[in-house]
Amino acid sequence: MKEQKRVGMIVKMNTFRNRNLMLAATALALGATLACSKGNVQAAPAMPLPLVTVVKAAAQDVPRYLDEIGHNAAFEAVTVTPQVAGRIVERHFQDGENLSKDQLLFVIDPRPYQAQVDAAKAALAQAKAALDLAKIQFARDEEVIGEHAISKQDYDTKKNAVDVDQALVESAQAALETARLNLEYCYIHSPINGRAGARLVDVGNVVQANTTSLLSIQRFDPIYADFTITESDLPAVQKQMSSGKLTAAVRLPSDPESAARLGRVEFLDNSVQNGSGTVNLRATLTNPDRHFWPGQFVDVKLVLATDKGAVLIPNQAAQISQQGPFVYVVKADDSAELRPVKLGLRQGDNVVVTEGIAPNERIVLAGQMLIRPGGKVRVGGESSALPATNPDKSNPGKSSADNQAKAKQGGQS
Repeated sequence: MKEQKRVGMIVKMNTFRNRNLMLAATALALGATLACSKGNVQAAPAMPLPLVTVVKAAAQDVPRYLDEIGHNAAFEAVTVTPQVAGRIVERHFQDGENLSKDQLLFVIDPRPYQAQVDAAKAALAQAKAALDLAKIQFARDEEVIGEHAISKQDYDTKKNAVDVDQALVESAQAALETARLNLEYCYIHSPINGRAGARLVDVGNVVQANTTSLLSIQRFDPIYADFTITESDLPAVQKQMSSGKLTAAVRLPSDPESAARLGRVEFLDNSVQNGSGTVNLRATLTNPDRHFWPGQFVDVKLVLATDKGAVLIPNQAAQISQQGPFVYVVKADDSAELRPVKLGLRQGDNVVVTEGIAPNERIVLAGQMLIRPGGKVRVGGESSALPATNPDKSNPGKSSADNQAKAKQGGQS
């Protein structure tokens, strides 16, 4: 009995000892794992600096302008109507044809008017014959009036007959001229160079004088661009017009900005529209290739002046936040500064910075998403210089008001 108790105690002691050994081994393994893990953290390499592309802000002369929306209008537009009544017997053009001035378009049946010409000629001949007889009779009486062979009353009657017949001749000449004009009106010609629209009558139709429209013709070259400005911009426009230097760059909405064509602004309306507070203007531009079409909407940039030495940066360098537009400026020590700016007018792919940037400062062009304000960056490349801006041919864009409007809708970039 005692021997069994002693054996049981030995077994319990061995079990307890084995359990302690297992706990110790586990603790040692965990400690080694933690030590290895700590060593790995300390040995991890530092995060690389953000790689950015920069460009230097440039100072250039740029135009100050107004962006407007207008529409094209034909330089000349004519609705052809007959000046005599009759039946159309001939048509000498195709719909949509380019017409020359004085080109024959329609022929109205000329036979009735030819008959009127013939009748007028006969009436004129009759009047001339009567006048010749009256002159002969008056000349005969004039020879004997001094001898008192005829009375003074008969003499006056013969003299009056000459005057009356002379007037009848002149009336007959006028009637003949009218008949000839009516005959000429039977042959309807194009009054201008232009493009024909769709014909409004066909051969066989009877038309009325000065009532029935036959055809519309519009001249495309040159062409007008009509647009409006607000009355607040009127003083600046008047100043430029008085100097004779007011120009407008006009393009279709589907055209690239570089395709804008220059035209001279030569018309300013004589009043401000009461309902809209706007003033109508018109630019005239050449259109030999028929690129512009009457009635089309166009984008119009009205060049008012030239700003000397304006600071330009690429459009993509400007970022938008809830506080407004900003850019990243890379300093001499390659740290990036988040700098708020005020943007002006766009100039093609660039934008004017009116406040916040000086010429030749390095502006981040690409890689802004990884930049921490005030942190270091790695400049991977410097973009080429900004393209020169021509004050007369620069492209329309948007003002800082557009960007600030976006800022209210967007979040922190």
